[in-house]
Amino acid sequence: MARYTGPSCKLCRREGCKLFLKGERCTSGKCAFDHRSTAPGQHGAARKKVGEYGMHMREKQKARRYYGVLEGQFKRYFEMAEKMEGMTGANLFAILESRLDNVVYRMGLAASRKEARQLVLHAHFTLNGKKVTIPSLLVKAGDVVAVKEASRDSEKIKALSEGMATHVAPKWLDVNAADLAAKVLTAPTREDVDFPFTEQLIVEFYSK
Repeated sequence: MARYTGPSCKLCRREGCKLFLKGERCTSGKCAFDHRSTAPGQHGAARKKVGEYGMHMREKQKARRYYGVLEGQFKRYFEMAEKMEGMTGANLFAILESRLDNVVYRMGLAASRKEARQLVLHAHFTLNGKKVTIPSLLVKAGDVVAVKEASRDSEKIKALSEGMATHVAPKWLDVNAADLAAKVLTAPTREDVDFPFTEQLIVEFYSK
């Protein structure tokens, strides 16, 4: 399955809520969801009864699209979460938060996770001093993510870095705006996720 390349606002409309996939645009008056929130398609505005399976599916899709993860990746993360100690749902979101593209976004160096993913793919970042180009890499406590030295003069990076000083990073990241870097202090927890997911529905989806 290829990565979705269509309009991001269609994904929000399909899930019936804002997923904040386009950064600041989602909080401005330009957000398409504010003007048209019905599901996409010819019959999107029709009322449909959602069954138990549909509720589970929608919650899983919502989380997958929020983090920009493919179906196969998401299922693998769930399998990893099942093998870890603790609650599977909480473990799943801790894994998703630990993705490198999410860390770049949480640092305040990208307006969206999609943009963060592109920046990583274009080799603008290092992990513990080594160049990385894999957005799905999972960071751990003690890791340091930083803008690559050669990329610091990039106009794109300069523009994005202007907001770092006022950006509120999660408590598990120690962000140094001056150095364009962040150290992972500890593994993220479920409480660090700033979106109202119902992880139990996702667990039940994969448990059937």
